[in-house]
Amino acid sequence: MLVLVVCFGMYTFLLTVSGALSMTTVRTKTNISRNNKNRGRNFQQEIRDLILELYPQLEPDDVKSTSSGAQGEDVQLSPAARKLLPIQIECKRVKSAKGLYNWYNQAKSHGKHEPVVFTRADREEPLVILSAKKYLELMRLSNG
Repeated sequence: MLVLVVCFGMYTFLLTVSGALSMTTVRTKTNISRNNKNRGRNFQQEIRDLILELYPQLEPDDVKSTSSGAQGEDVQLSPAARKLLPIQIECKRVKSAKGLYNWYNQAKSHGKHEPVVFTRADREEPLVILSAKKYLELMRLSNG
């Protein structure tokens, strides 16, 4: 049996001698990269939506998710939003951050209070890990 394979973008077409045509999706680097960008964009939008939910005085134009590959912050804040939330946002959506979540779940298991993880790598400043919602609530409270 003679099979002709034709690649077009992320699709591969298989054409047999009998003339039957079938199409399969092949996971290519481009396809994987596109999926990663979609996940990243969706995560940015999730954070944008959480900010808008917890800061109802803000308008959708005050908090914007930037396009993939754009320079600067992943979620841009207007001057009005920046007064309420004086932070710069970089979003990282990864397939697995098992170690971080293990630490967070360990802190969660210690009792009924808000779990917070403090961590530091050698020669780096300490970082704090807590839920995004709790962080934004704390920022809102600190602004009165």
